Amino acid sequence: MRFIAFAALLAPLAAVPAAAQTAATPNDPTFTGPRIEAHVGYDRLGTNDTTGAVEGVTYGIGAGYDYAVGGALLGVEVNADLSNTDEVAGSGVNRIAIKAKRDLDASVRVGAIVGSRALLYAKVGYANSRFRVSATDALGTISASDNLEGVRAGLGVEYALSGNSFAKAEYRYTNYEQGVDRNQALVGVGFRF
Repeated sequence: MRFIAFAALLAPLAAVPAAAQTAATPNDPTFTGPRIEAHVGYDRLGTNDTTGAVEGVTYGIGAGYDYAVGGALLGVEVNADLSNTDEVAGSGVNRIAIKAKRDLDASVRVGAIVGSRALLYAKVGYANSRFRVSATDALGTISASDNLEGVRAGLGVEYALSGNSFAKAEYRYTNYEQGVDRNQALVGVGFRF
């Protein structure tokens, strides 16, 4: 199911080559320099001790710097995301709610420039995400927030559009402490300076 969702997110990029007006070369500075982006996608949280998962939408912004040498690329990036992913268990007076809040990461990425406009890349880095838990019973509601740290890894493709703009699709997996993991499939657009 995750593969189908990721493939569906990649489908719009198949139409991009037909819309491209000019061609770049692998040494073109299109893939070198600072960049900013906005992205949105599918967000799924799970734990090692249950078969269920919590799903929603994640959206955010990112910034980074890439350096292309020949057909290879090395870069760094940071992302700040929010999510509407939440779950409520129980009914009536007795309920427990879990909500994903902000999601921050810092990563390094390596890639290969394919053809004249495509970049395939892999990334790995540090993630720090905040979650809010609320428990409600007849006496009231108690809420607490907790930050979880983890390792984030991902695979993606970028396609250079006209000028310095690009479109991207990316899959991220995060393994947090306390047995929590996260799968995200994103699409985005960005601009290089």
